[in-house]
Amino acid sequence: MTRRLVVDLASAGDAWRAPPTLIQAIRAALSGWDVVEVVAPALTEGDGVLGSPEAAAAAHGAEVYFGYGVPASVVAAARATLRWAHSGTAGVGASLPHLAGTGVILTNSAAMHAEPIADWVIASIAYFARGLDRMRAAQGEHRWARDEFTELRVPVVEFRDLRVGVFGLGGIGSAVARRALALGMAVAGVRRRPEMGGPAGVRWVGGLGDLPRLAAESDCLVVAAPQTRETLGAVDGRILDRLPEGAVVINVSRGSLIPEAALLRALEGGRLRGVALDVFVTEPLPSGHAFWDHPRVLVSPHVGAVTSRFWERETSLILENIRRYLAGSPLLNVVDQEAGY
Repeated sequence: MTRRLVVDLASAGDAWRAPPTLIQAIRAALSGWDVVEVVAPALTEGDGVLGSPEAAAAAHGAEVYFGYGVPASVVAAARATLRWAHSGTAGVGASLPHLAGTGVILTNSAAMHAEPIADWVIASIAYFARGLDRMRAAQGEHRWARDEFTELRVPVVEFRDLRVGVFGLGGIGSAVARRALALGMAVAGVRRRPEMGGPAGVRWVGGLGDLPRLAAESDCLVVAAPQTRETLGAVDGRILDRLPEGAVVINVSRGSLIPEAALLRALEGGRLRGVALDVFVTEPLPSGHAFWDHPRVLVSPHVGAVTSRFWERETSLILENIRRYLAGSPLLNVVDQEAGY
């Protein structure tokens, strides 16, 4: 029986649509395999909640599946044969219930997104630290706002005076920390396994129980932790209340880690200088949501990971893991399905 691999990476968005060179490289690496490319648009939203009928049909008898998350329909179609599934996303939480008890190895693309997301975080820090939000607002009003800055009515801060707290010192959080350290910021972090530490120069690394301390010592709190049972809603009102006056909150994880009502209360209470969000509880963000018109909220439509270099890194990861799979060696980026990432 011919072994089958299904490539379900034909995203409707150019940034996430697999290039022909990837398909060619996969076919070359799997001589004798039946490599099936799904042409129906793949959904990159929701970490694999939905899948196309074409993908489900192609999955019958598949040993390996590459997609954006792992749809339940794909798992059902290939339950007797599927051995390895790879997701082009970093988050895989919505896929895990489909895979529970199947024995399927799941790998993800977490490290592939770290560099561009970290760049986005640093840009967001600069946006508020240097008052670019106020400059843009004044420009929209055709108003020369020089006095607002020279009279220090707009708080302007140098990078070297900022303390950055990173909630989630994994691939993305560590990339943020390295950039912040290089720019002279003081950095501390929290992660599930604090004994793993962080990049050289990080002041301290604690566990989830140290999140209140991290907030109290953070002028910029960066949320980059995966969504798990432990992190869901973790940055609640009690954590936000511990932030220093004038702090900035940046979320590049999942909207569910910060209750939106608590975030809005913190903004309206005047404690926060600003909030930069690339992720939301509901996506797309509803048209009537308070975030849209709030003067101290930067709304980014979940594009922090977008880069022209994604497929360069993703292709290398996929080909290396194919080599390892064929050799029976441990795969890279294996998801701990019990931990949730």
